[in-house]
Amino acid sequence: MDILKQIYPAFALTAVLTVLLGVIYPLAVTGLAQVIFPRQAAGSLIEKDGKIIGSSLIGQTFSGPGYFHSRPSGAGNGYDAGASSGANLGPTSQKLFETNVKSAADALREENPNTSIPVDLVTASASGLDPHITPAAAEFQVPRIAKERGMNAEEVRRLVREHTEGRQLGLLGEPRVNVLELNLKLDATRPMARAESRCSRTLVPK
Repeated sequence: MDILKQIYPAFALTAVLTVLLGVIYPLAVTGLAQVIFPRQAAGSLIEKDGKIIGSSLIGQTFSGPGYFHSRPSGAGNGYDAGASSGANLGPTSQKLFETNVKSAADALREENPNTSIPVDLVTASASGLDPHITPAAAEFQVPRIAKERGMNAEEVRRLVREHTEGRQLGLLGEPRVNVLELNLKLDATRPMARAESRCSRTLVPK
């Protein structure tokens, strides 16, 4: 009987906490989030022509020369939300330099040979899902975008400035540009030919 007196409160407390913290609390927080922040709670999804094409919180790969390119991703085959991870290779790693950084830098030098390469264009984020690039990385790509779309470079820069987010509360983080949102604005401003659009799996889903 003494054992039962000790076991019963433990089971009772476990049951109460399970219901309270495992059911009631998550439902309350989810319901509150849906009311106060409905878009964010739904995943900050972005639609085009009535179709969900991505989220402003998760990066995607853009290969077409007429689009701003995201930073490299080490998550699965690239921006796989189910395989979020980094390379676990330190900044002094020779393997990281030879297999990732050098090859990416060589390709970028061919694109814009007389400009310093922003570091985020040759390195992946810790999560592998970063949807942003730095303003410097966007500026690096402006000449290519302007040429491919037949736009004035300053017009492209204006779009970049419009989509540059500042530090949160003026203190946290760094200025950044959401690549998907910027590319959507590019398509709305100066659409590409259909053949070029197929180069990006994001803007024209199969």
